[in-house]
Amino acid sequence: MAKAAFSELHRHEKYERLIAAAQRLPALPTAVAHPCDANSLKGALEAADAGLIKPILIGPQNKITAVANDIGRDLSGVELIDVPHSQAAAEKAVEIVRSGKAELLMKGSLHSDELLGAVTNRENGLRTGRRISHVFVMDVPTHPHTLFITDAAVNIAPDLTAKRDIVQNAIDLYAGLGLGKPKVAILSAVETVTPAIPSTVDAAALCKMADRGQITGGELDGPLAFDNAISPTAAGIKGIKSPVAGQAQILVVPDLEAGNMLAKNLTFISNADAAGVVLGARVPIILTSRADTVRARMASCAVAMLLAHNRRATAPIRA
Repeated sequence: MAKAAFSELHRHEKYERLIAAAQRLPALPTAVAHPCDANSLKGALEAADAGLIKPILIGPQNKITAVANDIGRDLSGVELIDVPHSQAAAEKAVEIVRSGKAELLMKGSLHSDELLGAVTNRENGLRTGRRISHVFVMDVPTHPHTLFITDAAVNIAPDLTAKRDIVQNAIDLYAGLGLGKPKVAILSAVETVTPAIPSTVDAAALCKMADRGQITGGELDGPLAFDNAISPTAAGIKGIKSPVAGQAQILVVPDLEAGNMLAKNLTFISNADAAGVVLGARVPIILTSRADTVRARMASCAVAMLLAHNRRATAPIRA
């Protein structure tokens, strides 16, 4: 009985809606860097089967074809660019994006640092004026709304300037997915500004930056503890009156360690799926983990694809 009830609850309607919305749009060419294990290659090919991406596979041809044979997939009709190793794959994938041949970048079986090192290269990378950051788009079965958690994968101990970009990247993603104006909670351990806890001071500063137009497009409040951010009951008990408290859609963590533990807690204890995307570069970067479910991999592609199409639609016309 309990298992049946949980199964009914754990239906992932939020991800289904994201994927369905993406499937109504044309698939985008995607540079897939070093898909040399079963999970990464299968994820790219299944996203292609679903009409989300048009993969350009980049890596050692013999390894990729061997993996394809192992998983029973035919690579006929799929573009494959042969390079000798993972670093060359990362650099080539970035080059393909810079040339305009691909509109998305997807991580294969190489380490995230290797791919992001090529992305952030000052001469040949995909840098913009914005700090790159990661967002987990989380489908938590026991929570009514999709939760965005940032940054839990790229910036280890961001300063206030980096946090400003982290917040703005997440707001732009939320709006780019057509979800409207987000409620953004700047998380800490407590909900009062306490100089002994530096993250509370940063939270207050970020909220004032939003008041002054240095962060736009979202409603910010902080510092807020996690319970006060997502639970109206907890916020009410603490007497916190705010349009964000208890209703937050974006959760901005103080550092990578806190964010990583929060996301993995929700994944492994609350059975959440966590789609991952890196923002702040010229194109969205699909960053998946070996432990991701098929549904999470598909949702990562859908999120990146929806954002890229939104950017297409809002890009200024150049003479």
